[in-house]
Amino acid sequence: MTEDLEDQHKPLSEILRDLCAEDRITVGEIVDRFGRRAFGALLFIFSTPNLLPLPPGSSTVLGAPLVLLSPQVALGVHAPWLPRFVDDREISGLDLNRFFGRLLPAVERFEKISRPRLGFLFGGLGDRLLGLVCTLLALILILPIPFGNLLPALTIGVLAFSLVQRDGVFALLGYGLAAASAGVLFLAADVVIAGVRHLVNWFGAA
Repeated sequence: MTEDLEDQHKPLSEILRDLCAEDRITVGEIVDRFGRRAFGALLFIFSTPNLLPLPPGSSTVLGAPLVLLSPQVALGVHAPWLPRFVDDREISGLDLNRFFGRLLPAVERFEKISRPRLGFLFGGLGDRLLGLVCTLLALILILPIPFGNLLPALTIGVLAFSLVQRDGVFALLGYGLAAASAGVLFLAADVVIAGVRHLVNWFGAA
């Protein structure tokens, strides 16, 4: 219990390093390590690995927990709920290090310039808005769109970091990235629709 309380005051990067050093740890134990910051930490953990080169289909696997967790933030749930089979799922420290070993230096740099500020962006309504945006992005993230997962994953990662740090500057950056994600998505949809119409007209002419 004392260790869990100490963990809740550690920087996000330090807890991640501790997790990477574990032999094996369950998802439920990871949630306990982060305590009241669990929502932001879990959103960060499941979104940021999508920024790395991963096997095809990984974004769908990593995005599924985001689809489960983000609506809970939007609904104002106080602590993450996970199905028992997810809660008991074991993860090796080696796998965590494979995901986060390259990301941790960047996280540590951001932590040095981050601090609680613009607190009005958080709390009841602010957290719900953040959760709603992350939910929409998570639904995009799980779609099998080539390279379409990078910007949504980055956006969720930035918003999750802002939630952990209670840093409104990073929240505003995340909302800006969310707007960019929406723009890219609409542009991609227009391109796909135009391509389909072109094919239909070409076959019709033939």
